[in-house]
Amino acid sequence: MEIQTEISAMGERAVTASRVLASLSARRKNVILQAMADELDARGADIKAANEEDMQNARQSGLSEAMLDRLKISDSRLAAMIKGVRDIAGQKDPVGSVISRWIRPNGLEILKIRVPIGVIGIIYESRPNVTVDSSALCFKSSNAVILRGGREAAQSNAALVAAMQAGGARKGMPADAVQLVSTTDRAAIQALVQLEGRVDLIIPRGGEGLIRTVMEHARVPVIKHYRGVCHVYIDADADANMALAIVENAKCQRPGVCNAIEKLLVHETIAPQILPVIAARLRELNVELRGDDAARAIVPDILPATESDWTEEYLDMILTIGIVKSDDAAIDHINRYGSHHSDAIVSNNTVANKKFCVAVDSAAVYVNASTRFTDGGEFGMGAEIGISTDKIHARGPMGVEELTTYKYVVRGKGQVRD
Repeated sequence: MEIQTEISAMGERAVTASRVLASLSARRKNVILQAMADELDARGADIKAANEEDMQNARQSGLSEAMLDRLKISDSRLAAMIKGVRDIAGQKDPVGSVISRWIRPNGLEILKIRVPIGVIGIIYESRPNVTVDSSALCFKSSNAVILRGGREAAQSNAALVAAMQAGGARKGMPADAVQLVSTTDRAAIQALVQLEGRVDLIIPRGGEGLIRTVMEHARVPVIKHYRGVCHVYIDADADANMALAIVENAKCQRPGVCNAIEKLLVHETIAPQILPVIAARLRELNVELRGDDAARAIVPDILPATESDWTEEYLDMILTIGIVKSDDAAIDHINRYGSHHSDAIVSNNTVANKKFCVAVDSAAVYVNASTRFTDGGEFGMGAEIGISTDKIHARGPMGVEELTTYKYVVRGKGQVRD
């Protein structure tokens, strides 16, 4: 079938499913989500076998170790996916909740009520857990979802979706509530983002090339889950041991994810004491260090940084280091070169911390903590559909509530307008 025709048909089926979803009770949705989780558990061996096929293909194609880490479904990660679905089932259902209510002088009662968005298209790369998290979150919020994962995870995604569809169907999940685009042809992306009237929202998660493709071709609204060019800034009044621990965690725990730091800024007054210690520790962990002239003057064997280093998302064991003269200089640097994702200050100076939180234009701003906490689970939302770097509708980790919009319900007793 021609790709455009296939995607269009998926959109039509998703619209039909979304109308059924809108009327499902919270209890019924939770029963279906638990059945999805049960089937993921039951098919664990099949899912891991499919993932191993993807892993072998990825190794042969030269995928980096960090990207292989994103692709891998280990026992613990599969268990986390299953737990995430169960946690979503246990969350309060936002659909139908009253955001606000008021009565006008003429007696009209006005209610602002949460409702589903409708049909959501998720376009993403590498991480199979996005398949499960997105499906469960969209279903809980009564949205139909069309998933288009990357070719590197094709077998994994197919196995995960098949399990969720089978488990959900046993308990009455509407047909086509969760659909997976089977073709890896990039033409499917363009077709999906142009489904006006059938897709209500597109959420892309991936590299700059994917995001640009989506934005150039989209005819429906897009919430970008863009690059994670995240920073830690060590202020002049930082605790050295705390700074070292935060930098190590933010860079090295999982370097291939969007909330890992790519840049380190250090105030010039503390840099001579703290930077050699940090550089030595990161080298022990096999981090490649690049830096500006001031950083290289303190640690001479750091590689020279180029202008492009300040904006690049490595998703690997690479860190670029800069020395700044002031808090204002650090803030200006982050706002200029960052991606408005997650940025942290390490400081015992309350004035500096307050200024940083107010002035840094990012979705998540941290004081004395690792950027690795920008995550729906760590924020107490359960699973997330991604981390929005946009400012309109949703920003930061997007959970169930962020996948709803609202409508006004107006109740009267025969009022007419004069």
